[in-house]
Amino acid sequence: MKVRYWIIFYTVGMLLLLLGINWLFHNHVTKSRDMVYYNEQQILVETAINQGEKIKDIETEYDCHILFLNDENYEMEIQSWLQKEALILDYRNKEELVGKIIWNVKEEGYQRMENKLKMQSTIIWLIFFVGGYLLFAFFYMQLIRPFQDLKLFSNQIAKGNLDFPLTVHKHNYFGMFTESFDMMREELKRARESEYQANQSKKELIAELSHDIKTPISTIQATCEVLEIKEKNKDTLEKITVINGKAKMVNDLIDNLLHASLEELTALKVDPMEESSLCIYEMIQEQQIYGEIKMIEKLPECLVYLDKLRLSQVIDNCFHNAWKYANTPVTVSFDENEEGIFIHIKDEGKGVEEEELPLIIEKFYRGNNAKGKAGSGLGLYLANMFMERMQGGMEYYNENGFVVKLFLRKV
Repeated sequence: MKVRYWIIFYTVGMLLLLLGINWLFHNHVTKSRDMVYYNEQQILVETAINQGEKIKDIETEYDCHILFLNDENYEMEIQSWLQKEALILDYRNKEELVGKIIWNVKEEGYQRMENKLKMQSTIIWLIFFVGGYLLFAFFYMQLIRPFQDLKLFSNQIAKGNLDFPLTVHKHNYFGMFTESFDMMREELKRARESEYQANQSKKELIAELSHDIKTPISTIQATCEVLEIKEKNKDTLEKITVINGKAKMVNDLIDNLLHASLEELTALKVDPMEESSLCIYEMIQEQQIYGEIKMIEKLPECLVYLDKLRLSQVIDNCFHNAWKYANTPVTVSFDENEEGIFIHIKDEGKGVEEEELPLIIEKFYRGNNAKGKAGSGLGLYLANMFMERMQGGMEYYNENGFVVKLFLRKV
């Protein structure tokens, strides 16, 4: 379950608990009362009785109990109130004792205790409420976020992006664990570079051997052609023709071997499907680990043809090149027309030299700004190939920086 759901459940539960506390202590807050207060209340009660108001209404209004001398069980009720530690004041009419006015001050004490307990319960609730959020924050920073970083890291590694860094936090409990993963990334990157160098060496060796072998084969073919003109013996002429044919076959096989090592990259599969354009936003958000991204327009929502894996590789390559060669913030903007949507990815660097622009999507080509930087010269070549096979396209130009414009066709 995602962390935000736990936070929502926790917040709702704590608010329900607060409502329960308020429900349990629903009585009003009792103010502190002294004899001055009760003397004033006595005068008000006597005035109300003298004015002929109903006794029950007076008792309700002033929260008291009135006993008259002529009431039945007068003495028993007085004794009962005394046992309750009630406050009993005389009610006189023209200096003549008529009855008693009684306030249950002990009950008021209970009410004050209840209000105090309510306040203490609310403070304890607030401590647990804030403490719970602090505990969530601690577990998120120390336990959950490192695993989320590992998940994003593993996804990037699975895509083949070995330049994706895994930040190791100093006070992280899994610091050694994440450091091991980052070391694995470095080793994989070195292994890939070694493999690339080995493949390059293999292709160079094939090219050199092809050249060395083609020279004597050409000599054999030329000799055979001369002998076919001069030789008159039919049997010998047939043998010369066979030799010339076999030499031509060897020459063709050498050409096929040379081209196969260079054309194997075109076998990469691209399988475009109908997808929501909103998945592009997630691909761009994943690039924030490299540096700052400025989003200008909102991404248009529609159905487009794309291969998620291949488009993700294209976007990875565009952002990686921007930060690798320009080392500036990257601005992303969008356009839309009836045919599809356009994604503009622009850095703020010096751009590419004009004479090199037509060459940068060529296989193995690397510009002057790539000196001293690792790379194979295949990134934009593959990106252009992937976009074409997704029924889209790719453009590139200089405009106060280098801009790559990707086009995705609508369904």
